[in-house]
Amino acid sequence: MSEHQANLVWNRNEIDFGYKNYSRNHIWTFENGAKLDVSAAVQYLGDPDCIDPEQAFVASLSSCHLLTFLALASFQNLTVEKYEDNAIGHLCRNAEGKMAISRVDLYPKVQFAEGVYPTREQLEKLHHKAHEECFLANAVKCEIVTHLD
Repeated sequence: MSEHQANLVWNRNEIDFGYKNYSRNHIWTFENGAKLDVSAAVQYLGDPDCIDPEQAFVASLSSCHLLTFLALASFQNLTVEKYEDNAIGHLCRNAEGKMAISRVDLYPKVQFAEGVYPTREQLEKLHHKAHEECFLANAVKCEIVTHLD
């Protein structure tokens, strides 16, 4: 099939390695050379100017759903003009007592091209199929809930 690579680099930079002192900042570099400054969540002593892994996880699930939805809509000749989602991930203790993103709520708002008016039932089916076909949704344990207006 395919492989997807990411390189991660963190350096201590001579900063004291006490838990409250070391930097959580690091860099993700992807196959195409794109770089992203990453840190822990602010609640875990991270840099508020960086993306944290939990945010990236939620964004990745939302993005995968979007891309799958667009493909399915295209196959059905339902031209999409705009798609927006304000996804929310919920971090809490799971059944094993470990901290985990237990649920991700998706709130997609889809604007179709003029003259394209899918029914609510069609939209629900598209989002359901997008969830079923999303590569990342198929790879995680957390619940993913899509909320439509």
